[in-house]
Amino acid sequence: MKTANRRFLLAFLLVALVVAGVLSYYASGDPDGLTKVAEDKGFAAQEKEHALSDSPVSDYGVKGVENERLSGGLAGVLGVGLTAAVGGGLFWLVRRRDGRDEKAPAGASAER
Repeated sequence: MKTANRRFLLAFLLVALVVAGVLSYYASGDPDGLTKVAEDKGFAAQEKEHALSDSPVSDYGVKGVENERLSGGLAGVLGVGLTAAVGGGLFWLVRRRDGRDEKAPAGASAER
């Protein structure tokens, strides 16, 4: 990867981590839109817990971190990191597969 591309990706990741970790400190504690509508229309009582409600980062926070704002910031940073890792891994796999086809000997079929 070229140095300019690597610098751009690292800067982009840094900005995403700062936004997720720092700006989430200022996020509203009010319910999100769907929750607010469910409360206003009276069907919030029918809500059921989903299968991952006991996961370590459910409900926009990290379980075990008592400070609500710090918990939300950590959840944001973990989400950005996980998304970057999965997305980067997928791009690496696709790029690697395409690279193998380009290295085929001249006159050889690209189909396998």
